[in-house]
Amino acid sequence: MTPHPAALGTPHELDLGTGTVRYFENGPTQGPVVVFVHGLLVNADLWRDVVPDAVAAGLHTFAVDWPLGSHSIPMPHADLTPPGVADLIADLLERLDLDDVTIVANDTGGAITQVLMTRRPERIGRVVLASCDAFERFFPPTFAPLPRLAHVPGFLALLTQAVRIKAVQGLPIAFGWVAKRDIPPETVRSYLAPSRHDRAIRKDLTRFLKGVNKKHTLAAAEKLPAFDKPVLLAWATEDKLFPVSLAERLADALQNASLVLIDDSYTFIPEDKPAELAAHIIEFVTRVGA
Repeated sequence: MTPHPAALGTPHELDLGTGTVRYFENGPTQGPVVVFVHGLLVNADLWRDVVPDAVAAGLHTFAVDWPLGSHSIPMPHADLTPPGVADLIADLLERLDLDDVTIVANDTGGAITQVLMTRRPERIGRVVLASCDAFERFFPPTFAPLPRLAHVPGFLALLTQAVRIKAVQGLPIAFGWVAKRDIPPETVRSYLAPSRHDRAIRKDLTRFLKGVNKKHTLAAAEKLPAFDKPVLLAWATEDKLFPVSLAERLADALQNASLVLIDDSYTFIPEDKPAELAAHIIEFVTRVGA
């Protein structure tokens, strides 16, 4: 397994009752708390170039390996449906006694965070949604077949082996439409090795994929108007999966939302434009008060 970058902070493991997650803590303990939520088949490494700027600005960061296929600790007893993963986030906030938290989410993590916002919002102070699933786009069309294919025996083992090939990594079904720039090889290994080498991790991934359905984001969308805390929508203008119109719909649905556009990036803004995303997070947390 490729080690996580030291920039993420000090590694910890936390028992959430139904399973254990690994997280990385950094920054001043009295600073405003930021918890990062990544998407499918990536892990805390997604935030490796965002965390240092956030910490330098005085934020207290928690980058977590959520059980979405690139985690290293299997969670065979956890509910890994989207609402179940949202509850894991809420459980982590509760176990660590974190309040007035800024949740920063990208890609699939944004869909899960919308469920969290409408399911267990008590410890959330504000939210940053960076180019993510919403409404009927969970998953977007390019990845929509995955929940059905997850029912095919051996499919995920074949897929994770195939994505080892660099030419395959550039395809839309892999990283080609989510990252505009090449992801460093060591980071790709960090993302793909757990599900490729560990059958238990693939089982977790399979359970999550089988539970993905737009009914979860559509149900959350009906309740989003009741969420009155500040939300920043940081959206990639060139996103091939989640058009800016999706962000505009979210802004209309929310009571207290603002939208900033980020050029020269696809969905993985933390990979393509980490410094710009970090600057928006810092400004947002400072502006709305933490």
